[in-house]
Amino acid sequence: MSDSINKKHRRKRHIHLHFCVDEEENNLIRKRMADAGVVSLGAYLRKMSIDGYHINVDLTDVRELVSLLRRCSNNLNQIAKRTNETRSIYEADIEDLRQQYDTLWDAANGILAGLAKIK
Repeated sequence: MSDSINKKHRRKRHIHLHFCVDEEENNLIRKRMADAGVVSLGAYLRKMSIDGYHINVDLTDVRELVSLLRRCSNNLNQIAKRTNETRSIYEADIEDLRQQYDTLWDAANGILAGLAKIK
């Protein structure tokens, strides 16, 4: 048996599918493939053929939420440290924390509302 026949039998996927597209369709496939972050045309076409769709999630808002969480945590730690050292806490510090948490909750609610729209 030749080496090419042996390779064919060792492959997990050995059935070859073929179809033609025009230039516009090819460009659209390549763009959607890039948007999905897939570099293998075969993997993308298999995924789309089996599932029929892909979801491209923009995580910009989630990154902002994580940044807000870090800032709030840092501020809370600084206030706790100062309170332990001086045995007092400033009203302005509490108000600053409250405003940051309000901003944090607004961002979280915006993300949740966006996720709820995905069907």
